[in-house]
Amino acid sequence: MKKALLILFIFTFCNQIIVAQKETTVLSIKNTANAPTINKNIYGHFAEHLGRSIYGGFFVGDTSKIPNTAGVRNDIIDALKKLKIPNLRWPGGCFADTYHWKDGIGPKENRPTIVNQWWGGTTEDNSFGTHDFLNLCELLGAEPYLSGNVGSGTVQELSDWVQYANFGGKSPMSDLRKKNGRTAPWKVKIWGIGNEAWGCGGNMKPDYYAGEYRKYATFMSDWENTGGLMRIASGASDADYNWTETLMKNIPGSMLGGVAMHHYSVIEWNKKGDAVDFTEGQYFTTMKEALKMDELITKHGAIMDKYDPEQKIALVVDEWGGWYDVEKGSNPGFLYQQNTMRDAVLAGATLNIFNNHADRVRMANLAQCVNVLQAVILTDKAKMILTPTYHVMQMYSVHQDAKLLPITINSPLYTYNGETLPALSASASKDKNGLVHISLVNIDSKKENKIEIDIKELGIKNVSGNLLASPKLQDFNSFDNPTKIQPTAFKGFEIKKGKLVITVPPFSVIMLEGK
Repeated sequence: MKKALLILFIFTFCNQIIVAQKETTVLSIKNTANAPTINKNIYGHFAEHLGRSIYGGFFVGDTSKIPNTAGVRNDIIDALKKLKIPNLRWPGGCFADTYHWKDGIGPKENRPTIVNQWWGGTTEDNSFGTHDFLNLCELLGAEPYLSGNVGSGTVQELSDWVQYANFGGKSPMSDLRKKNGRTAPWKVKIWGIGNEAWGCGGNMKPDYYAGEYRKYATFMSDWENTGGLMRIASGASDADYNWTETLMKNIPGSMLGGVAMHHYSVIEWNKKGDAVDFTEGQYFTTMKEALKMDELITKHGAIMDKYDPEQKIALVVDEWGGWYDVEKGSNPGFLYQQNTMRDAVLAGATLNIFNNHADRVRMANLAQCVNVLQAVILTDKAKMILTPTYHVMQMYSVHQDAKLLPITINSPLYTYNGETLPALSASASKDKNGLVHISLVNIDSKKENKIEIDIKELGIKNVSGNLLASPKLQDFNSFDNPTKIQPTAFKGFEIKKGKLVITVPPFSVIMLEGK
């Protein structure tokens, strides 16, 4: 009997060791010489004339008591500088294909109004226009990304805008720019030719839009930027692979700098769910939609590879993020929503996907920057808060223009109601100073996960880290408690015999630095 009990004890003990071993995920990182660089523009942002994004967000006017520079809030400028914002997309979105840029230049008192037919039916006075936006980008040190009007505009209108913004010599448009107070051109390099042409940009068929793109692109000449303009085609919604195939087949590569793709993490379009008061089932579905980004990039990228094997054309994910029901009592056309730990892990997991596809994805734009959808900044009159998504974007800014370190990971599973998702995601890079950064996300709502990394090959001896976490998935930063969620020093790791062992808390984001 004692012998039988001893055998049972040994079996149980060994089984526990095996289970414990299985619970530690091995993450391998390769220092590969030919790996791509993570383009800083992956960390771009989006500012559409939508709700309180521009008016009441970025722009309060130069007579406001809120401290500002030429009408743009100083606190927002400072926050975005700390974020190292690489580019900013404007004026839309759907709004772009109803926007006529000449209405937003010249003396503000002479500018006509415009009804925002897409977002709330509000009347705008055009007081924030081309000069305001491009000067803001200069203040931020960010590349402007101008989205041109194809849906209701003309080839001449877009051609004139390029000349107005970029031409340094004498011409009707450069003379007009100088008359309006700006002598030197801004030399805007990144231009979108329409937005969501399959929908709000004109409900076009892909063949028709390809022809329109070729026509518009032909007349967008530029002699100011080295290498010319980066012209970006209005790309697919989600898994519309035929759209990408049609564009790549019908537009010469010499005319195409990038092809856009939009994907939002939405539970159901007709029933998006509350931004704060959500269930685990809704959280799981949101994460499922977020992780779908990897499949979308892989399949769109494979189509692009057929026509562009040297990968000269960028896949530009210029709208992404979580989309929920608007906050109770707010204008439904303003798309104002709170930002919780759900959004933090969504952002971290998505950015890991972008980093790991750095060979093809060379630009992306979180939707949106201020007061709209998955915003990094929220304002209420003079008050301003930084959201959990802001903190993730700031933590990940170390990856900008760093060399990708390819990873291999066999993630444990996050299980809910019989469905499973990979619980862990990661990306890694090495910057110009030789610092290695490893970003880790655990989407599991209840369970911590352990990761083991062999760091001998990377030459890492010392490790430090930051953690973004909170007790509840539904936690958020409010105007009453603006610092409830913010990064803290991370100590949940140890180095043993050249291996880094990390305990990743549930629904958390970690950034490790090794040197």
